[in-house]
Amino acid sequence: MNIKLVIPAIAALLVCNVSFAAHHEMAENPNEAVAVNWLKAGATGKAETIAYVSEHLAEDGMVYGDRYVGFGFTFNPDDDSKMVIDRIIPGSPASKVLQSGDEFVVVKGVRVSKRTMDKLSFRGKPGEPVKVTIKRDGKRLKTEVERGIISNNYGKAELMADLESGDASNWAAELKVNEVVSKDSVVYVWTTRKDRD
Repeated sequence: MNIKLVIPAIAALLVCNVSFAAHHEMAENPNEAVAVNWLKAGATGKAETIAYVSEHLAEDGMVYGDRYVGFGFTFNPDDDSKMVIDRIIPGSPASKVLQSGDEFVVVKGVRVSKRTMDKLSFRGKPGEPVKVTIKRDGKRLKTEVERGIISNNYGKAELMADLESGDASNWAAELKVNEVVSKDSVVYVWTTRKDRD
C-alpha cells in the first residue's frame, strides 16, 4: 500500500472546546485507519512505532511534517547542557551553513549552557539572520543562519534512522485523535499529545 501521510501533530496540551470529529466514524478510506494506528503506535513505544512504520510505509513513501518558521535542524533536547545538531533538513537555511555534529557555543550573544538553554533566541520572522558561534571539528566558527519556512518532509530510510536513534525511555505519551480527514491517498490527522513524565 503506497501511502503519503501528513501528520500535523498540534501537540502538547492543546485544548479544543469543540471536537466534533470524535463522533464521526472512520470513512471508507483504509489509509485513515493506517494513519491513526501509526500515531497510536507512536504514542505506545519505540518498538511499536518502528514495527508499524516498517510494515505500513512504502519504501518510496514520504512523511510530510509540519511547516514552520525556523532554521531546519534538530538536536537532542534531553542533553540540557549543550546543543549539538543531530539532523539538518535538506533545502533549509541551516543546510547552507551548518552540519550534523556542529555544536552551538553562542546564539545571539548568549553562551549556551545548562543555565541558558531556555534563553536562546531562535524565534523570529523568515529572512532574519541570527548570529551564532559554533564548534566544528574542535574549532570555533562565527556565522549567521537565516530563518526560513521549513517543510519537514522525509522518506522511509531517513524516518527509520531517526526512529532507531530515539530514546525508548522517553517515548510513551497520551494521545487523543481529534480529527481525521483524507482525500485520495493523503491523510491529515489532528492530534493532541501529552508526554508522560
